[in-house]
Amino acid sequence: MTREYLKKATLTAASGASDVHDTVVSILKDIEEGGDAKAMEYAAKFDKYEGNVILTQAEIEAASALVPEKLKADIQFAHDNVKRFAELQKSTVADVEMEIQPGYVAGQKAIPVDAAGCYAPGGRYSHIASAIMTVTTAKVAGCKHITACSPPRPGVGVAPAIIYAAHICGADKIMALGGVQGVAAMAFGLFGLPKANILVGPGNQFVAEAKRILFGRVGIDMIAGPTDSLILADKDADPHIVATDLVSQAEHGYNSPVWLVTDDRALAEDVMARVPVLIDDLPELNRDNAFAAWRDYAEVIVCKDREDMAACSDEYAPEHLTVQASDIDWWLDRLTCYGSLFLGEETTVSYGDKASGTNHVLPTSGAAGYTGGLSVHKYMKIVTWQRATREASKDVAIATARISRLEGMEGHARAADVRLAKYFPGENFDLTSEG
Repeated sequence: MTREYLKKATLTAASGASDVHDTVVSILKDIEEGGDAKAMEYAAKFDKYEGNVILTQAEIEAASALVPEKLKADIQFAHDNVKRFAELQKSTVADVEMEIQPGYVAGQKAIPVDAAGCYAPGGRYSHIASAIMTVTTAKVAGCKHITACSPPRPGVGVAPAIIYAAHICGADKIMALGGVQGVAAMAFGLFGLPKANILVGPGNQFVAEAKRILFGRVGIDMIAGPTDSLILADKDADPHIVATDLVSQAEHGYNSPVWLVTDDRALAEDVMARVPVLIDDLPELNRDNAFAAWRDYAEVIVCKDREDMAACSDEYAPEHLTVQASDIDWWLDRLTCYGSLFLGEETTVSYGDKASGTNHVLPTSGAAGYTGGLSVHKYMKIVTWQRATREASKDVAIATARISRLEGMEGHARAADVRLAKYFPGENFDLTSEG
């Protein structure tokens, strides 16, 4: 494959990550041992917050009253779209059963987890959409208890729009607690909450590391790193749109990679000229993030043809993948590794991030090579069951006894033997592994 890097990243997502493991381990240990009081100590230390942790109905209503009606309508619009898509996803999972052998029935059940912990970032940006994405899908899945958690700001508390979004999407409790302490509170069942069976939602490196460490004790949506985005564009793409979309994702953070892959060098050069201008026009915080991300992490790659472009994209396995190229159906059929796919100029990652209905909690750092993003399915356990008549168990028992003995697992074999002896007295069976 022929690839020319017009811009090569000097850093990777992993390069920018601090070694926070030991810090997070220590905090989790402190909170597990010290309970509510220790969690509040960390809230005071990191968030300068000493207010109420589990919001009351009055506090929720007061926060909701601060949200402009136009924004409420937008949040409702996004919620409705996410809910409809989540309901569609749920419809693809069914309780089924099959008669494997005459009289022997095996089945599947989809059971939602009891308690979900949903994290909505509120530091650098107030992620209203994260509350929508996580709480709505948990509600549609059928979780019995949903906690929404977001970091408070000093003297302010949780962003009112996050509170409103979590409330209308179906959160049973809303918690003003951020960072590791918030994750720990949900996982350990502090402040009167049930212990979360699963933790979901994006967060900073400390939140991500806490989820990573707790995985196994609880389920998580995925192990995530900084957000990343890749655009596939050909000669027919609008360079201004391409450049704008790259910048829109670079503003997430200083270590958020964005990549352009194209088979048209002229387009690549045009986009590279436009990006710095668009970054300069952003507000200060957004500008600083986007500037660093573009400088250190961004790449622009010129490929030989569209097949090479697709292969390059699959190797990167981006969290967000945009196609601004002709023959959309070809790309949809060809591409295999991405968190979420945006086909054509008429859609954009920003739509998926906020309001179109698909989930924005997605695999990063190449994880799209083996997993998809947050969905109703993440909250559901696919379990199996079986039952049989005595007659139907005969052949299964015989095969089980023989296979078990061949493996050296005599105890397993005898569990089959005793049933054959009880159900079919007087019959002789060859239950040895030989011959």
